[in-house]
Amino acid sequence: MAWTFVLLAGLMETTWVTALRYSQGFTRLVPSVVVVAAMTGSLLLAGQAMRTIPMGTVYAAWTGIGATGAVTIGIYLFNEPATAQRLACIGLIVAGIAGLRITA
Repeated sequence: MAWTFVLLAGLMETTWVTALRYSQGFTRLVPSVVVVAAMTGSLLLAGQAMRTIPMGTVYAAWTGIGATGAVTIGIYLFNEPATAQRLACIGLIVAGIAGLRITA
């Protein structure tokens, strides 16, 4: 169950960073509320995961999932570049998360 919390926390990281883009510097109410709610949920879920998974493992996986999700959303929604180098770097992050999961 703890790894489910990590995954959900990472997805909430992706949610809040995407909402942050839509909030236009916290000048739009609904995206700004989503940012705060998703940040709070992400922190709570990561905290729950740390009850059984080591802190460093949770933090690295949580932020890695969030970073991977943010780059993916950026490519699909905001036309950010999808160069081979960027995709390779995302692959390295995913490999690191998988390695942490296997060794935890």
